[in-house]
Amino acid sequence: MANLAFNNVGISGLCSVVPSKRVRNIDMSSFIPKEEIEKTINSIGIIEKRYVEPTICASDLCFRAAEKLIAEMEIDKSTIDVLIFMSQTPDYRIPATAPSLQHRLGLSKNTAAFDISLSCSGYIYSLSVAYLYASSPMIRRVLLLDGETFSKIVNLKDKVNAPLYGDAGTATIIEKGDFGLSYFSLNSDGSGFEAIKIPAGGSRNMSDCENLKEKTDKYGNIRSDHQIYMDGGEVFNFTMREVPKDIKNLLSYANTDIESLDYMVFHQANKFMTDFFSKKLKVASEKIPYCLDKFGNTSSASIPLTISSELSSELKTKRKKILMSGFGAGLSWGTALIDFNNCNVVKVFDYQL
Repeated sequence: MANLAFNNVGISGLCSVVPSKRVRNIDMSSFIPKEEIEKTINSIGIIEKRYVEPTICASDLCFRAAEKLIAEMEIDKSTIDVLIFMSQTPDYRIPATAPSLQHRLGLSKNTAAFDISLSCSGYIYSLSVAYLYASSPMIRRVLLLDGETFSKIVNLKDKVNAPLYGDAGTATIIEKGDFGLSYFSLNSDGSGFEAIKIPAGGSRNMSDCENLKEKTDKYGNIRSDHQIYMDGGEVFNFTMREVPKDIKNLLSYANTDIESLDYMVFHQANKFMTDFFSKKLKVASEKIPYCLDKFGNTSSASIPLTISSELSSELKTKRKKILMSGFGAGLSWGTALIDFNNCNVVKVFDYQL
């Protein structure tokens, strides 16, 4: 594992935005038997998701979250030295999306702006990069934008993936301050890269007329090779095997016990999985916030979205120790132990055109 430690660098502000369009899983009974979709809802814990309109991208959601956060914190834009855009659903294959966000937000041309593409572990990974930059004496603030619009890459006739994914955009400000010590553990196992993937559209398997066609697999799921595929059993086994172990290892590295944590914020994959972590680690359920019932699995954006949704009032006025865990395609996974000190957390709000 790659372990990192930081002193007096932390999250000073966080904001999340979701599309206003609600999509209920129960309405999928038009092509999935009602008994089957009800069983799925009870298992994964996702009642509804939010979907963007066709013209809206993850960058638009992140832009709105950043505007709101910068205004709420009364930040001088000239003090933002680095902008990171974390997403698997960027505006284009070329160019990167981050420079356009720098321009749209009115940030200085001296701002370093770049994209990171990773899976549901992406917030932990990109947050560690933001901490590294913010630790530099010459860097004042880092703006981390993490957003996904998986509604654009999921086939609504795919019984595995359609009930899971929603859209969201988030903004996080990282800077120096009275934050104490923070710790990260970052890991990967590329032998499992087939478990979650979009098979076509990249340089390995370029787009053609054949891979754009919808196909039906042996389980009755319908998708093209340009839409997301997941081997649920393989992903479940991977997370059960690696995530609890990584959490214990990071707590040992930080010389911290699990009882001292105020909250554990997991990537919102599904409730069954997170409930298993709670039992395995012997953590009280009230220490594990959920928002997937309202927003679904928003991939890498799910951790900051959960904090905005469920912990905004707590973190604004109190110092809290929070462990965050993200895991998914790659395969990759990461754990972070973060001290929040009077963080300006903006409550989740709806994106309006």
